[in-house]
Amino acid sequence: MPRVNSIVTRAMSTVAAQLGDPHGLLGKGVALMLNRTNRFAVEAAVEAAGVQAGQAVADIGFGGGVGLSLLLRRVGAAGTVYGVEISPDMAARARSRFTRDIGTGGLRVVEGGLTDLPLAEASLDAAITVNTVYFVADLDRACAELARVVRPAGRVVIGIGDPEAMARMPFTATGFRLRPPAEVAAALERAGLVTEHRRLERQPIPVHLLIGRSGR
Repeated sequence: MPRVNSIVTRAMSTVAAQLGDPHGLLGKGVALMLNRTNRFAVEAAVEAAGVQAGQAVADIGFGGGVGLSLLLRRVGAAGTVYGVEISPDMAARARSRFTRDIGTGGLRVVEGGLTDLPLAEASLDAAITVNTVYFVADLDRACAELARVVRPAGRVVIGIGDPEAMARMPFTATGFRLRPPAEVAAALERAGLVTEHRRLERQPIPVHLLIGRSGR
């Protein structure tokens, strides 16, 4: 039995690591899975961000890239989408998949993480990040970075799964920081953003959106 438990623990650790940083052959499958399972939350985040044609927006930690497609559709030919991804493999996958949009300048894929965004100050009208803050140790710094890159009247949307429901998933026991929505909202407020909390009912894991509006 201890050997079985050890194998299960290692397997769940592998799953958690891939969700935080998809890579290699397994990462390709994870990317497809992320597009399917995250789509509802990403669509809701794009809607909450109020993305409009001609704007400059970002999906931070875009994973399989479903958010990039949704944002590109929203901003149209006159807008710009920044895809920021910590996984070099996911960034390479996006560059291969979105060659046309990159070629026209509508999409810019850059490598980086939430606590050190490779984006200029006040360069975005909106930024979304969905199911990423589980893997960030310094939440205050991540929220400060999000606040830094949005323009006055811009919006930041952080999407997370309900922590109680997430805690029942076997893969979250290792490598995940399951923070209550109030903790995420407080970090956004410390970064100077006026924050709204929306809960979206969905099975098996409800979605929380923390929407920060710049007070500048």
